[in-house]
Amino acid sequence: MFKKLTGIGTAALLTLGLAACSGDSTNANAEKEEESIGESVDYTITGIDPGSGHMQATERVLAEYELSDWELTSANGAAMTAALKRAYDKEEPIIVTGWNPHWKFITFDLKFLDDPELVYGDVEQIHTYARLGLKEDLPEAYTILERFQWTPEDMGEIMIEIEDGIAPEDASRNWIDKNDDKIAEWTEGVESVDGDEITLVYSPWDSEIASHNMMKLVLEDMGHKVTLSSVEPGPLFSSLASGGADVSLAAWLPYTHKDYVEKYEGKFDDLGANMEGVRQGLVVPTYMEDVNSIEDLKN
Repeated sequence: MFKKLTGIGTAALLTLGLAACSGDSTNANAEKEEESIGESVDYTITGIDPGSGHMQATERVLAEYELSDWELTSANGAAMTAALKRAYDKEEPIIVTGWNPHWKFITFDLKFLDDPELVYGDVEQIHTYARLGLKEDLPEAYTILERFQWTPEDMGEIMIEIEDGIAPEDASRNWIDKNDDKIAEWTEGVESVDGDEITLVYSPWDSEIASHNMMKLVLEDMGHKVTLSSVEPGPLFSSLASGGADVSLAAWLPYTHKDYVEKYEGKFDDLGANMEGVRQGLVVPTYMEDVNSIEDLKN
């Protein structure tokens, strides 16, 4: 009889314990659900290099949407994507500054937050800019650069290989070898040169690392001696305007680099868009279902 009662007591205690645990879990989940978006990410937006046009736009976003409690942290592109990966692997909330094309949109399921005030602007283009006089000095390179057009998918193929550990030049060569039809369109009728020097300047974004390493090989295959130079956007446009650099494939218009283009208006040559349909803004993983607009960050 004693054993029977002990068994019943144990079962009752176990049931009560489970109920208590269940209650604790339910309460924890309820508290988590009640947590605001800001609280869930400690009111922090993870950014990239300070002073970039992208970060300046994000500062304007915080002001325009009156997000005074929020902090924009700066690091670099690699640190931002590392933080995104850590959060994504654990399905934790995170908000980062982002742009597309970028390999993270291939690797992770992400979404841009709607920007009803269009502080970041709408869909953009990437333009090729050259110093004045390049057409006369290097007509062969100018023709190729003026014809150059490709897609975010093209760029993404190179970026994802670089992210997987392949050297930028090797990833670019892989893409070129698979896309000889595109290269033929850019170079048709253009004569090879003998070591003509040209400097390509770009911002240190993964997208621009891909495009400029690819174009370096295309121009070298046509006989040019190519130098790549990575600088922040300010020095990039200044160097083109002064003639210190020859070309950049990295002018995001009409929003991201608007201030620089207006500052040096008339001091460089716009060869036109080399890519359509690019975008920048605030980015979150798609598993963050309750946040879809920058407006939601006020809650």
